[in-house]
Amino acid sequence: MSAASFGICLALASSAAGPPVFVPLQRFTLAWTHSIEKVRWEEDYEVRRPQSGEVLPSLALVEARVRGSGAGMEPPPDAVLRHGWYEYRPAPTRESELRLVRSAFAADYELCTSAGCRPLGALLRSDGGVTRMYACRSPDAQTVAPHSAR
Repeated sequence: MSAASFGICLALASSAAGPPVFVPLQRFTLAWTHSIEKVRWEEDYEVRRPQSGEVLPSLALVEARVRGSGAGMEPPPDAVLRHGWYEYRPAPTRESELRLVRSAFAADYELCTSAGCRPLGALLRSDGGVTRMYACRSPDAQTVAPHSAR
């Protein structure tokens, strides 16, 4: 299977949410601004192909940054301050799914690629609840380019 057939799927967690939206990409940044401290966070992910014995692709968190600190948001001890950002490499993980809580009372998450950043709302509306983000193959979802308008 070609690398282009992998990417991320976005779906609302509610049962009547409709089909997921497929975004063909291999590497992306998930960014958000903390709703209380107003501090920007960025996490870099890679879509990883299934390993031996696995059926589904996964998301690997490879790097993270936080633009400052605040209550309950201290960067880890190994973080390095560069140009106002605490940068660090989290312990290696392979996530099957990220569950993103989206609210009308806070700025939306942003999906960033080499072409720039877009709010998730440009790809999938929010119902004020949880949005599921997971690595997937393209055939079982509606395909949307990372920077297309919906």
